[in-house]
Amino acid sequence: MATKMKIKKGDTVKVIAGDDKGKEAKVVQVMPKTSQVVVEGCKVVKKAIKPSESNPKGGFSNIEKPIHVSNVAKVEGK
Repeated sequence: MATKMKIKKGDTVKVIAGDDKGKEAKVVQVMPKTSQVVVEGCKVVKKAIKPSESNPKGGFSNIEKPIHVSNVAKVEGK
């Protein structure tokens, strides 16, 4: 069930749990159905890309994965 989120796209948040604990960054995407947010530069993973017509060499791509909203705190304007 989708819940009302207090964090919106573009807000500055501080990661309070996980590998990126202490980082402050902007929210890129909000997913209210799963109560998750995507934070710029946090929880970055490498994904293998298969060779295709548009990308004949293939290779790797860095992708930001979602973080649960309980692991971030909104930072008020300074």
